[in-house]
Amino acid sequence: MNEPTRQLDTRGLNCPLPILRAKKTLNQMAAGEVLAIVATDPGAVKDFEAFAAQTGNELLESSEADGEFHFKVRKV
Repeated sequence: MNEPTRQLDTRGLNCPLPILRAKKTLNQMAAGEVLAIVATDPGAVKDFEAFAAQTGNELLESSEADGEFHFKVRKV
């Protein structure tokens, strides 16, 4: 199931705030739940890849449209 359980809007925030907000939200979620994140910081792409690798959470999706970056992360 890849449908998001929660949404997180980090538009307008720069590194490291999108990651910090995502980490805080994921800490409140149960294993298997999916967090959808939208960001405008281009650095968020590499940040979320590194975040997933470091934490073991699964980066399900990473895309860009109209200057916004969309991610889906499954908590493990």
